[in-house]
Amino acid sequence: MTTAPSRTASSQLRRFQWAGYMLGFGLGGFFDGILLHQILQWHHLLSGVDGANGDLRTLVLADGLFHALMYVIVAAALWLLWQARRLTTVPGTDRLLFANALIGFGAWHIVDSILSHWVLGIHRIRMDSSSPLLWDLIWFFLFGVAAVAAGILIRVRGIEEDGQGGPGRNAARVAVIAAIILGAGAVSALPPGDGGPVMVLFRPGSSPTDAFHAAAALDGRVVWNDPSGQLWAIQPGPNHSPLTLYRHGALLVGNGILPAGCFNWSRV
Repeated sequence: MTTAPSRTASSQLRRFQWAGYMLGFGLGGFFDGILLHQILQWHHLLSGVDGANGDLRTLVLADGLFHALMYVIVAAALWLLWQARRLTTVPGTDRLLFANALIGFGAWHIVDSILSHWVLGIHRIRMDSSSPLLWDLIWFFLFGVAAVAAGILIRVRGIEEDGQGGPGRNAARVAVIAAIILGAGAVSALPPGDGGPVMVLFRPGSSPTDAFHAAAALDGRVVWNDPSGQLWAIQPGPNHSPLTLYRHGALLVGNGILPAGCFNWSRV
């Protein structure tokens, strides 16, 4: 006799959870489109696509279709929330909805960064920047990873208040540690600001000529390279950002020269 009510409650909770995720995801898209596409005008959806970048009508149309998709997602989320409306009277569900919305908001920026910025390359956060990766990483961690981590922590805090502090506290620690590791990884991948040499790992298939051309593009010089021919230490010239090496075949630019002997084994 209790099976049907239990299934109904589980189904409502699932709808309620997905409503929060989808609301946050859609709001993340609106935040991106309204702030970056319209107010700041740092990019449009198809700013990185050849043939579309010079056609304002095409860019605006693509932005409009993007916003229409976000409307569909938010409308679907509101429908799910309406179906699970009885749960809104249960204590703690307001916290759950807000936490899931934060997770969805951050998920939008993570998906957008990975798919739109780095895989498809249809736009970057700042199309006019000489260091687009830096802006991509700032946006990825500030509005993506940080928002997801905040949402997880709010959910965990709610579990602790319901008397399940042990597992919740461990989950919170894991979330914080993961956020710190991801942030530290991004910082370590950024070149130094003191004008010193940088370690550059070039893409597979790159030749020594490519490395020398990359150094010349920065008015710099090659300091060292490992036997594989794909790990190089390059001293950029003055007034040149090492991040521009990503335009010349670099797969990773490290924040400082590392002991050359540690990379003698490197093979890409």
